[in-house]
Amino acid sequence: MKRQGILNVDLAARCARLGHTDLVCVADCGLPVPADVPIVDLAVVQGLPSFADVLTALLDELVVEHHVVAEEIDGQPAAAVLRAAAERLGPREVVSHQQLKALVADCAFVVRTGEATPYANVLLRSGVPF
Repeated sequence: MKRQGILNVDLAARCARLGHTDLVCVADCGLPVPADVPIVDLAVVQGLPSFADVLTALLDELVVEHHVVAEEIDGQPAAAVLRAAAERLGPREVVSHQQLKALVADCAFVVRTGEATPYANVLLRSGVPF
C-alpha cells in the first residue's frame, strides 16, 4: 500500500503515465469535456472534493512547468487558489474561456472535481524534474 500521495487508482496511474509537455485539466463539475478525453471523476457532491484540494494533491505529485487559465477567472474564488499555488504552477498563460474549453481536447485526461464556483479550471503542462 502507498505510504502517501494520491490513492485513487485511476488518477495515480494516469499521473504516472504523463510525459513532458502532456496537459492535464483540473476542472470544476460543469466543464464540458470532449467524449474522447478520459475523465477521472472525483466529484461526490457539489463542493467535494474542492478545486483547491485536488490541485494541491496533484501539485504534490507532478512537475508542472506551465499553466493555462481563462481570463474570466479574475475576481473569482479560484483565482485566489491559483495565486496561492503560483510558485508551483510555472508561468501563467491566459486565454478566453472558449479557448480553454477548446484546449481541453488536447489533454491526456481531465480531473473532475466537485467544485461549483465559476471558472475553477486550470490546464497543467507536465514538466520534468531535471
